[in-house]
Amino acid sequence: MNVLPLTLEHAPHLHELYRATPSYFALLGSPVPSLHEVTRDVETALYDARRRLELLYHEGQLIGSLDYKLNYPHDGDVTINLLLIRGDRQSSGLGAQVVRDLERRLPQGQRLLASVLGDNRRAVKFWERLGFVFATDARPVMTWYAKPLPAALSESG
Repeated sequence: MNVLPLTLEHAPHLHELYRATPSYFALLGSPVPSLHEVTRDVETALYDARRRLELLYHEGQLIGSLDYKLNYPHDGDVTINLLLIRGDRQSSGLGAQVVRDLERRLPQGQRLLASVLGDNRRAVKFWERLGFVFATDARPVMTWYAKPLPAALSESG
């Protein structure tokens, strides 16, 4: 899996990913965003120094995106706003691979949160399979699931 930080110039790639995954937007009851809307969203996100947008490549093909925020909602928390895998590549283990990779890249001892928009039972099952537990109810808009990242073991022990 190759991870590429998303820049404004990558907005068309993100838009193509969104177009390849219309079921996600249908679940939310909204149309796939236009290229203009995606570009504006990326531009806005890039102004937030805590926000990370990444494009995900597997075997040279764009297969997804990851949007997360450091130290949100509290210091030491990392919140995944959206993990999106192309519709034709879902249920292949790639999403779990992305999350495990992110867990390795983050400092240990933090709490990883995942927000689930709407009534997305498939997403809830995904996060629970990865060890996340229900944390916060903000329905009908979203629910949050959390997983503490273990603190590094002491080398003197």
